[in-house]
Amino acid sequence: MSLTKVTNDLLALGESTSSLNLPKGTTAQRPSSPVAGMVRENTDDNVIEYYNGAEWKQVKSSEFPILADYLVVAGGGGTAAQTFPGGAGAGGFRTSYGNSGGGSSPENYLVLEFGTQYSITVGAGGSIGYGSAANGSNSSFYNISSIGGGGGGKSNGPGVDVVLPAGSGGSGGGAASNGVNTGNGSGTNLQGFSGGLGGGDIPLGVGGGGGGAGSVGQAGGSNSGGNGGNGLANSITGSSAYYAGGGGGGSNSSADNPGDGGLGGGGDGGVRGTTEAIAGTTNTGGGGGGGGISGSSGGSGVVILRLLTSQYSGTTTGSPTVTTDGSHTVLTYTSSGTYTA
Repeated sequence: MSLTKVTNDLLALGESTSSLNLPKGTTAQRPSSPVAGMVRENTDDNVIEYYNGAEWKQVKSSEFPILADYLVVAGGGGTAAQTFPGGAGAGGFRTSYGNSGGGSSPENYLVLEFGTQYSITVGAGGSIGYGSAANGSNSSFYNISSIGGGGGGKSNGPGVDVVLPAGSGGSGGGAASNGVNTGNGSGTNLQGFSGGLGGGDIPLGVGGGGGGAGSVGQAGGSNSGGNGGNGLANSITGSSAYYAGGGGGGSNSSADNPGDGGLGGGGDGGVRGTTEAIAGTTNTGGGGGGGGISGSSGGSGVVILRLLTSQYSGTTTGSPTVTTDGSHTVLTYTSSGTYTA
């Protein structure tokens, strides 16, 4: 279609009578594969309608489609102090403002309903685990849910009945190894990567690194724990920061080096009974480092919203941090709450 044709059909321009003629058609003529944010005139009902990502809604005189970008990061997994420990996986990472985790593309922005209250859940990091993989908790906003990171694998060695595979989650936990790998955890599609395998032989086994939003956890080597997978940098707040890094794998002996945590809050691994593992960083969704004296917990998640300041209602619960970036308002939720559009 030529620019002249588009101009003549869609725009009626004048100094005092300017207008925009929207695409129009019957209900049956709605786009077959609509995308959130589409606006059209419905000639059956004689109304303006928009698609909110799930259904067509009428634009009323007191409301309008409110477009919001988001970053939803779940809590990272935790680890235990047992020997040959794996690092924990990072919390799932989903966003419309840049690439989501696991190598995926940006997701669609959301269309919020005027006057509707939306619940926001910020997932806790996984606790220090002993009898089971300590996965992190999910975070959510509207219909977007990120899965908690997988707990690190653990084993007390030969003849001891505490051998558990790493947890699967947003990103998977790293495996423990007592000569035989306990199994690494898998990441969730479009959210994060898998954890790494353990390495080494008894009595010098080392754990694999936990997976991150940006890369897989590294496998443990012959004398070093695997590094945690890196998270992803995101600038939804107006400043770039990393989120959702995996925890480093621990080591069973001071003869071996523990792994480093991945960028985005992943904790460093520790050495059994000697060097404490580092917890995942709060509100990054980082996985905890494996092993150490007592194991480590995962970092809590975060939910961040970004919308035009002209569309910001100012109605919230949960005390989010509210900042501005140019023409946009940014709400950072470090604990659960609500937003009313």
